Amino acid sequence: MELPSLKNPFLKRLEAGVVLADGAMGTLLYERGIPFDRSFDLLNLQEPALVQSIHRDYIRAGAELIETNTFGASRIRLATHGSGDDARRVNRAGAQLARNAREEIGEVVFVAGAIGPLGKPVAPLGTIPKEEALAAYIEQVEGLVEGGVDLLIIETQTDLEEMKLAIQAVRRVTDLPLVAEMTFTEDGRTLYGAYPEDVVRVTQSLGVNVLGANCSVGPQRLLEIVQRLTRRTELPISVMPNAGLPQFANGRFLYLASPDYFADYAIRLKAAGARLIGGCCGTTPAHIRRMREALARPGTGAAEAAALDGASAPPPVPPAPQIVVEEPAAGDPASRSLLARKLANHEFVVSVEVDPPRGARPKKMIEGAQFLKSSGVDVINVADSPMARVRMSSLALASMIYQQVGVETILHFTCRDRNLMGIQSDLMGAHALGIRNILALTGDPPRAGDYPNATAVFDVDSVGLIRILRQLNAGTDLAGNSIGEPTRFLIGCAVNPASEDIEAELKRFQQKMDAGAEFTMTQPLYELEPLTRFLEAFGKKRVPVLLGLLPLQSHRHAEFLHNEVPGINIPEHAREAMRNAGEKGIEVGVEMCRALLLKAKDLVEGAYLMPSFGRYEVVARVAEVVRTAPKRAPKAASPA
Repeated sequence: MELPSLKNPFLKRLEAGVVLADGAMGTLLYERGIPFDRSFDLLNLQEPALVQSIHRDYIRAGAELIETNTFGASRIRLATHGSGDDARRVNRAGAQLARNAREEIGEVVFVAGAIGPLGKPVAPLGTIPKEEALAAYIEQVEGLVEGGVDLLIIETQTDLEEMKLAIQAVRRVTDLPLVAEMTFTEDGRTLYGAYPEDVVRVTQSLGVNVLGANCSVGPQRLLEIVQRLTRRTELPISVMPNAGLPQFANGRFLYLASPDYFADYAIRLKAAGARLIGGCCGTTPAHIRRMREALARPGTGAAEAAALDGASAPPPVPPAPQIVVEEPAAGDPASRSLLARKLANHEFVVSVEVDPPRGARPKKMIEGAQFLKSSGVDVINVADSPMARVRMSSLALASMIYQQVGVETILHFTCRDRNLMGIQSDLMGAHALGIRNILALTGDPPRAGDYPNATAVFDVDSVGLIRILRQLNAGTDLAGNSIGEPTRFLIGCAVNPASEDIEAELKRFQQKMDAGAEFTMTQPLYELEPLTRFLEAFGKKRVPVLLGLLPLQSHRHAEFLHNEVPGINIPEHAREAMRNAGEKGIEVGVEMCRALLLKAKDLVEGAYLMPSFGRYEVVARVAEVVRTAPKRAPKAASPA
């Protein structure tokens, strides 16, 4: 599709001088009584008069460009409010409301169709497939174009890959002018670590007409971003900063940057080369009015900007001290966990799972871990609220077992309950507490557990979590910021060799290995064939495997696991054996696991035993058959 020519009214106006855009929509909706838990975008259908009144206020304040109230109007974001199917209608209505306000006031104003991020990371880091993301953006763009927008603005993007998808969607639908804005943190990078120069390199050849930054922080920081962008591209630059950082006071969010402060920075931003200037979170018609007055004054330009800088420039910030961290030498055994060293030495390892308590008293679990240690178990797995049942923090219990029992743990870590910030914070905290082994899991959804109406996070899935762990091991967080000394996590993942869709399972497992998984633990198995099929599919091109075993207690127990627990498939012959076992169910279940483990012990690198009902003595009996297993020949890649 051809790009819009310079004869386009908006681009011609931009060539003539600075265009002033409007300010925040959400801030005014919140001030006028709309709580944050409502969808602001659905107000286009539910309270159109309110939305249109805000557009009018910005036009009267002097805005020459107004954005539609469609920032979160993608199918994916609206689905969280049960209105995913209304996406096209919401976007069309948003465009029409902005046009109606323009016609009502009678001013020459451009209507920009606002397109925000999808709210969840896109694959490979997140859970949204790229095809789904692209389709959602295309649908949103189509609705905005049908509503009659003059241009499109993609804003508040943190991920360059998602920005590329959004640009691609726009250019598949229309040749209208396109503004593309990333959001930057205080250190001058996006959340995912891209610099302004990276943004220019990736986006300027994709059909963007205006490139810039919005939201993020206040105007002072974004002034630096504008200066860096103008040095790297000939494209017009846009900038729409927040009114500083918000404070929560008396039950409401307040932004501190005043209209006068924004007026001064409008002059600075113009002098730095910005051609489209507006406001984001916390800005109001009062901010836009003062910016209009400042920009309209004769002689506003480099000289006035320099005078303002001389009068109020902040003192120079001293450079940060260079911190030199002495890292363990590559290959130093002390730099990895005991489990990592055992796997590297081809020692057969035995791990047993301990579930956190339902309350705040872990005494039984600590005693169980002490018993398992005395039984020769190498490492204790600590589950993370399995089946989405509320339990004590797995991180807390894992730390207590390590500190009080002196046995290493594998922390099950799920993506269900934490956003990207919480994930990284908790992982660094776990490392500081001595935890070195992580099993990266997506997590059971809340609807499967105690609180079906609870909101899951799922910013990333297990593959994305593995990537985060690998990055922490490289010494940086997800945004590329140094964390000082790198973490030394051994990264594990789960696999189900008995999956009904084995092709999808094998593909998923390959993705986990590619992301950085260093060992895997299987779902409980009850026959050898699924395991051998799985191992043959990868041969030597796999990570160490710990065979999952869950001793059956009774026929009723077997039927429950087979029919009601996702991921567990118990073959008919095993269920029949438990049916015939009668009161000897535990003995039969133990012997079944022992026999399978003896058959498999030369094929895998370890066993992962799961006790039912806290019966640690039962799994200890299973572990006896491999307790004195000799060192073995290499079977898989070492988790170096």
